[in-house]
Amino acid sequence: MNQLPLSIPADHPAFAGHFPGRPIVPGVVLLDHAQHAIETATGLRLAGVAVAKFLSPVGPGEALSVAFEQVDAGVRFQVAAADRQVANGRFMLAATGEGA
Repeated sequence: MNQLPLSIPADHPAFAGHFPGRPIVPGVVLLDHAQHAIETATGLRLAGVAVAKFLSPVGPGEALSVAFEQVDAGVRFQVAAADRQVANGRFMLAATGEGA
C-alpha cells in the first residue's frame, strides 16, 4: 500500500460546530481530505465513496496518514492516527472523462 501524510488544520471551520466542548473531525472532512490527497499523489480521478467505516474519532491537530491501493474499479484506503486506525473504505474511480 502507498502511504501519504494527511493534514487537517486544527483551526478547520468544521470544528466550530462539530462538537462544541469536544471537537472531532467530521467524517465528510476526513474523506474529502483523503480523496484529495490520493488524487493529487496519483493523478487518478475518484468519483465518490463506495463504502466507508469510521472506527475512532479524530481530534484537532492529530497527525494522520492515509494508506491506499488501487483495486478493481476503485481505491481501497485506511486512515490512521499513529497506530490507531480511524477509518477505512473504498473510493470509486471516475469513468474516463467524468469529473474533468
